[in-house]
Amino acid sequence: MDVYYFDNAASSWPKPPGVAEAMVEAVTKYGANPGRGSHKLAVEASRAIFRTRKKLATLFGIRNPNDIAFALNTTAALNTAILGYVKEGDHVVCTAVEHNSVRRPLEWLKETRNVRVTYVETSESGQLDPIQVKRAVEPQTRLIVVNHSSNLLGSIVPLAEIGDIARSCGAALLVDAAQSAGVLPIDVEAMGVDMLAFPGHKALYGPQGTGGLYISPKLEVAPLVVGGTGSQSEAVLQPTVRPDRYESGTQNTPGIAGLGAGVDFVLHETIATIHNREWGLTQRMMEGLMRLDGIRLLGPKLGEPRTGIVAFTAEGIGSAEISFVLDQHFRIAVRAGYHCTPLAHRVAGTEATGAVRASVGAFTTDDQVDYFVDAVGQIVREYRGKA
Repeated sequence: MDVYYFDNAASSWPKPPGVAEAMVEAVTKYGANPGRGSHKLAVEASRAIFRTRKKLATLFGIRNPNDIAFALNTTAALNTAILGYVKEGDHVVCTAVEHNSVRRPLEWLKETRNVRVTYVETSESGQLDPIQVKRAVEPQTRLIVVNHSSNLLGSIVPLAEIGDIARSCGAALLVDAAQSAGVLPIDVEAMGVDMLAFPGHKALYGPQGTGGLYISPKLEVAPLVVGGTGSQSEAVLQPTVRPDRYESGTQNTPGIAGLGAGVDFVLHETIATIHNREWGLTQRMMEGLMRLDGIRLLGPKLGEPRTGIVAFTAEGIGSAEISFVLDQHFRIAVRAGYHCTPLAHRVAGTEATGAVRASVGAFTTDDQVDYFVDAVGQIVREYRGKA
């Protein structure tokens, strides 16, 4: 059965063919433990992982690939960055549209380490004024955290300007790139990014269970998990050498090999091409939805910068119901509800209703967007007719 897939902000699908091929090759040709042996299969597994590390370094402007630590997902990476860097009594500045993967670790630190957190307000569409970030900084500010692009609103923060602020006040800058890695240009050196948390399974087109964290060599971040690293096994304490310090236990070699193939796809297509294509699709979708009665679009207005996310509400119709009908009657996959970001829903004024989120990807077509808009239109007209 054909599916019209508009849930790329959760996980991209379909994947480039090379992703599955790389994963099968890892399982069938060199399925040994990386970094845990000197035999040929173990060495080839280690090489596959390092190749992906190098590709990610190229994509993000990272000088030393070993400053990238692989993780299960962006959430695990963000937890390592926040819990491993912020100390007792520190102050943290972040935005009012953060995902729970940032908010919950910060709130936990407030409860357990006497950490203070300032949530900088954005506009209703999620746009952040860097001046407000600068005003929120205090002498005790150790970390600034920004969501590069909101997973609800699609808004984009001025990353380089935030990086300048972080540099000037001596705070580290952590970027949640869950919705931007693979669709927006990121150069950690040029933009002043000290830590970058990213997923493998979204716009990098790798499999689920992959992601990572870049940590500037200038920072000391405590590992969240300690244990066997395959190196310095005689030492009692966790090694300090990177990336071993942050990669205890057996790595997901097939997943990381698949991620490498996904990054190959992004590098070949180029960030600019992918972003421009997705932006055009979102504009087409917004124009179509705006012609429907009772539809309210969230996020930046038509013509303004955004990532490939269009969230909306329909007057008198619950977001979960719209999602259900789209799935059951039109074979359209979207995400409805609160998207793990109640902060952003508060900003958008949709705390009580949630929203329907449609998100495009590199394989979305104009015809699919038109089919989606037509389906929403049919649902709206049907409900209006019953009212």
